[in-house]
Amino acid sequence: MGRTSRKRSTLAHRAIAASAALILGGGGLVAVNYYASAGEGWNWSGQSPAQTKNAGQSVSTIDCPDVGNELPEVPEGVRGAVDRELATLDTQITTAYQRFAENKERIESDPSFGEQQILAPLRNERLVIIQRIVALIEREADKPQGLEKLAPCTLRADDNGGAGNGGQDQGQDAGQDGGQDAGQDQGQDGGQDQGGDQGQGDGDQGGDQGNAGQAGNGPEEADFVDIQDVQPNVQNPRKRQGASRGTFTTDCGRNQNGKFNPDNVIVAPGVSNGAHHMHDYVGNQANDAFASDDDLANGATTCRNQGDKSTYYWPVLRVQNGQDENDANADGGGKDRNVGEIQTPAQVTLNFVGSPVGKVTAMPRFLRIITGDAKAFVNGDANANASWSCTGFEDRQLKDKYPICPEGSQVVRTFKFQSCWDGQNTDSANHRTHVAFADANGRCQNGFRAIPQLVQRIVYDVPPPAFGGDNPSVFAVDSFPEQLHKPITDHGDFINVFDQSLMNKVVKCINEGRRCR
Repeated sequence: MGRTSRKRSTLAHRAIAASAALILGGGGLVAVNYYASAGEGWNWSGQSPAQTKNAGQSVSTIDCPDVGNELPEVPEGVRGAVDRELATLDTQITTAYQRFAENKERIESDPSFGEQQILAPLRNERLVIIQRIVALIEREADKPQGLEKLAPCTLRADDNGGAGNGGQDQGQDAGQDGGQDAGQDQGQDGGQDQGGDQGQGDGDQGGDQGNAGQAGNGPEEADFVDIQDVQPNVQNPRKRQGASRGTFTTDCGRNQNGKFNPDNVIVAPGVSNGAHHMHDYVGNQANDAFASDDDLANGATTCRNQGDKSTYYWPVLRVQNGQDENDANADGGGKDRNVGEIQTPAQVTLNFVGSPVGKVTAMPRFLRIITGDAKAFVNGDANANASWSCTGFEDRQLKDKYPICPEGSQVVRTFKFQSCWDGQNTDSANHRTHVAFADANGRCQNGFRAIPQLVQRIVYDVPPPAFGGDNPSVFAVDSFPEQLHKPITDHGDFINVFDQSLMNKVVKCINEGRRCR
């Protein structure tokens, strides 16, 4: 779609009790979910964010088990078909969420309506797709057991603890060894056409009972915390003798040319609007839902070094200030309750760094890595890897809160991608198990080998949030609509399309301890 930005402009670690879904009686609704955190990615300190254990009539969203996370093994011959069925499950949830949002007050006053009109039909729809997935896998492998139990969903409240708790269970280490010196263009991209309709998605403005935002599905005030109230919490593994201390920086711009789409070729290949939220893209310009490896290899790139045709993408950041974007009536935008003005980053830094305990080896071409979890609000934080901070305060990292930055400071999103590879596969059934994070000491486990680690840092010049009053304004990442624009759902995607000679240069530079571009 065209440019729309402004100047500011495994089984999964989730333990699911699917049957403990919805307890109805006496006019009350109880939704209970259980989660286990693996603490992957960032070296978190403190306790993990409180997840749902709520009693009462207030409900905010739909919570469905993530079937994709329960598929560590899928035969290669049916993997694409399974991914498309998983995308159908996502579409079913977003459609059910729209029905839920339109009937929220009635559901709260009559929980049986929610069961009969939202949950029961969704359960039946999901069961059909899950059975298709089972049949596809059974063609080429043993029949997967127990997937049908993942069909039921729940209604749950947004039990976000008060903003005063922010920062105590938050992420770590945004600037790993050279992650801060970008050398990127600091200029803002101004004067863009402000097009777009003046009616925000689905007519559901303003939200209620703490759910702020133009589309009524977040974020809320408790999702923000003053960065100055957060204690320093960054912890870096100690670099040992023989560490690979170099840094390779690739400059691929800030998406000034406005490449956006709501596809995700890694998770939902061949499915338009597979993400149900809009992505920023830098690097490879051929990336959409239908891009093959050959398409990416032959695509143009925004990277200064033309040997890097990799694709780097992440959910857009918007300011929900009552203004519309060109996608106000489009899939991934207003139709999926992602509204407000898309922000062009002030700076994007893409650094590849080494291992604190040894040398790195080349990553294979077309290696796919997803870091973070777009569904972490309902999945739990086992795979969450978002990190939020402010310039001048990057020794304080937030995992499940957006930062309120002081005057003169900018919002920073940082992702540290997985740095260990299984040595064989460029992807896996759940798009996670072929790569892994190093342990707390920086070592790769289970026979995995260290590869250059992508550290991605994105800086924004956005106004601080303003709730209530005549001119409310908040910033938030795009998300699946039922994820309520929570900061913990932030995530990044990467496909390596370096040519071999440049990848060899990257590895040599990092292993020799140099800084290269």
